[in-house]
Amino acid sequence: MASCQVILEFNAKPDCVEKVREWLKSVLPDTRSFDGCVTLHVIQNQEDPTGIAIIEQWDSRQHYERYLAWRGERGDMEVFGAMMAGPPNIRFFDYFRV
Repeated sequence: MASCQVILEFNAKPDCVEKVREWLKSVLPDTRSFDGCVTLHVIQNQEDPTGIAIIEQWDSRQHYERYLAWRGERGDMEVFGAMMAGPPNIRFFDYFRV
């Protein structure tokens, strides 16, 4: 099974940047311990502090999709979405092996 790199990019509402930071601090321990999560880093755009990306490595896309479904069932995605200026962009990558 090949690992999958997931990049989730979004813009926080300008008045929610600190709220996003605190919310992520509270929920990401569960993400990092979820079955299949290898690594997870959150980065912030230097020119536009509302621009945030979550860079994740998962054992497989299926592991990530199970995780995302779990978050949705809990209502976390609704809470997260309310702090975003628009929908997130989620992209999936395979390692190019070069």
